Amino acid sequence: MKNLALALMLAVSVGIAAPAMSQAATPQVDPAWKVPEVIAFIGLKKGDRVADIVGGRLTAALAQAVGASGKVYAIETAEVVKIHPEVLGMMNSLAAQSPNVVVSADPVATALPTGLDAVLIRQNYHDLYDKFMGPADVAAFNKAVFAALKPGGVYVVLDHAAAQGSGISATETLHRIDPARVKADVLAAGFKLDAQSSVLANADDDRSKKVFDPSVRNHTDQFLFRFKKPK
Repeated sequence: MKNLALALMLAVSVGIAAPAMSQAATPQVDPAWKVPEVIAFIGLKKGDRVADIVGGRLTAALAQAVGASGKVYAIETAEVVKIHPEVLGMMNSLAAQSPNVVVSADPVATALPTGLDAVLIRQNYHDLYDKFMGPADVAAFNKAVFAALKPGGVYVVLDHAAAQGSGISATETLHRIDPARVKADVLAAGFKLDAQSSVLANADDDRSKKVFDPSVRNHTDQFLFRFKKPK
């Protein structure tokens, strides 16, 4: 990949035992994010191993879902860390709430863990096409996810919807991507579309506006796809 090798920047390896999590570790998130519904859609069970790419907002909820015997790998890319170094502090804060959290203080490029049950990328798939990410070799990225998953494992993509037929033209300007382009990308890597959810859909969203515009922020039309690696 350009500036984003098949290896990703592994900022935090999280193995959080649900009983060890304090009340403060319970995810405090905007209800508009529909966290319980998104976690249920992924289909995690106790003992699963999941990678949360560009982790943060959902990491604690994922850790609760997989329980004491599971593990969550919160992944940050070098490019994201360079622009937003504060994400490592956020991860350290989360990690400090459980003795089962392993934090890399000096992240180094490393491949995705293998044998994963699930991989989630939330609102950042479109960034792979942006200049600050290289742009990335998206085909190679998706193949790396495919290789990291167990047969039957799932790859879940949640992102802001761009206008139909717009492809990747709005990723840099509006931080949106055409859902059809995501499907085409991921299917080309060998995945099968397993399910899609409208839990975060919003037909009233003006897809011509940047996702940070106050009139649409936190209320954009978002798609949620679950792809499966064939057994």
